[in-house]
Amino acid sequence: MTNAFIQFEKVSKSFGIMTVVDNLDLAIAKGEFVSMLGPSGSGKTTLLMMLAGFEKPTSGAIAVGGKRVDGLPPYKRNMGVVFQNYALFPHMTVAENVSFPLKMRGVSRSGIVERVGKALDMVQLGAFQDRKPIQLSGGQQQRVALARSLVFEPEVVLMDEPLGALDKKLREQMQLDIRDIHRRLGLTIVFVTHDQTEALTMSDRIAIFNHGKIEQIGTPAQIYDSPQTQFVAEFIGETNLLTGKVKSAGNGVLGVHLESGANIEVRTSTIADVGKPVKVSVRPERVEINSDAPASNRLRATVADIVYHGDHLQVRIRNQGKDLIVKANRKSSPLSVGDEVVASFSPEQCWIVA
Repeated sequence: MTNAFIQFEKVSKSFGIMTVVDNLDLAIAKGEFVSMLGPSGSGKTTLLMMLAGFEKPTSGAIAVGGKRVDGLPPYKRNMGVVFQNYALFPHMTVAENVSFPLKMRGVSRSGIVERVGKALDMVQLGAFQDRKPIQLSGGQQQRVALARSLVFEPEVVLMDEPLGALDKKLREQMQLDIRDIHRRLGLTIVFVTHDQTEALTMSDRIAIFNHGKIEQIGTPAQIYDSPQTQFVAEFIGETNLLTGKVKSAGNGVLGVHLESGANIEVRTSTIADVGKPVKVSVRPERVEINSDAPASNRLRATVADIVYHGDHLQVRIRNQGKDLIVKANRKSSPLSVGDEVVASFSPEQCWIVA
């Protein structure tokens, strides 16, 4: 990335014999919202802590705005940090908590009052200045922590699973609030989460972490619709993995002979020799049951289970001993366990994964 604002170059971090971040490169543009998503222990939080200055790289370089920062203490990096546990001072009022970074920077009293007021208005807590954290809900405390991270107008805001302790409805509202603040202020935000929906909802780009490396980075649509590896396909949302061998190749289409005995086609830029084993990923919502629409890929199956999910039905079908999951429209033809059905999907709606 030529316009990189934050640059990780061959960064590694080891704790004894355990390598947590492994020779990692990552570039983030100014004003970009990048989520680092992955399972526990994949290295995403450690990378964030190195950017914040709370951990030091074992090797490699970290730069912000073209200047190396990996040798600087946290307070010299001009970054706001929001943690999952809020980290508010319980003996201070809301206003005192938010003003703390400004006092540490020697801002005048009048300047503090003005900037604290603006920051609290931004998170819709202007009327709560004199309350103590214990008098606030979890969502309100998280808003105070967000205001404190923004009040000194940092270059970068780092968020380490900041919404993990909130209930579902409040978490979804905070996702929209943070996304709105990001867009209005043009902030550069690096966001760590293990919540797939959160990353898809909020991010400009998502980096998928696995064993200290980035498996894939791209827009939410690229990550979800075109996973490059089995890990990414299975970690983001649900997927069906079909295994087989390449039967034919040409004109951007691979013919695949599945282990079940069926033949399907995959439209792809992947180049593979005839006879090569491959894995095909197809999302449950891309599969239709008993559809009249033309589709190159059709598999005969038996309904094994039906689960009601409110807005859709999760239907498990069995094709030659292989189970597939389908998200079916509730208004589609009624289905019962044991029904013989035809599952179909087009070559454009499945992907070859490594």
